Amino acid sequence: MNDASDQPTLAQPPTRRQMLLAATATLAGLGIGSISALARTEEGVSRTSESIHQEPVFKANPKHVYEALTNEIQFEKVTKLSAAMQSAVALGEKRTQIGREAGGYFTLFGGHIVGRQIELLPNERIVQAWRVVDWNPGVYSIVKFEFTEQGSSTKIIFDHAGFPQGKGQHLAEGWRMNYWEPLEKYLISR
Repeated sequence: MNDASDQPTLAQPPTRRQMLLAATATLAGLGIGSISALARTEEGVSRTSESIHQEPVFKANPKHVYEALTNEIQFEKVTKLSAAMQSAVALGEKRTQIGREAGGYFTLFGGHIVGRQIELLPNERIVQAWRVVDWNPGVYSIVKFEFTEQGSSTKIIFDHAGFPQGKGQHLAEGWRMNYWEPLEKYLISR
């Protein structure tokens, strides 16, 4: 476990409780919550939010895919294969940190992506409160990776919602270029 001096210097990261409340609110907004409760609350309900749904398939079992996304050393190798790192975009110099328990903190891509683990079900599901550091303070989106075994391959059923309006296309391309393509290269090279 890292001591407090290793933690990123962000303006008071949200507590686990705040992240769980934000996740609950976002999931309710995705229709996972009570539809009747949403129907009764017409005032202030947005019906125009963007979301991302992708289903990449990898030639590896769910355990290897899960480990590549939750193990700091492995994910750092994935990061180095990403388009962002290959293009020499100045993302920051913070090392990859990935908490491996619910409520655990993570920082990725040199500190450009940060958040908290909401749910970690090994080899089956990852749910995160996820943000780009230049978003407005307190703005977190929810990402969900659901692993489905398909013979000798794994499909990730991926959903991302709750991000700032107008960011959908950029984020969708970012997932492809900075997660799926380098993850595929990493898993093949193992």
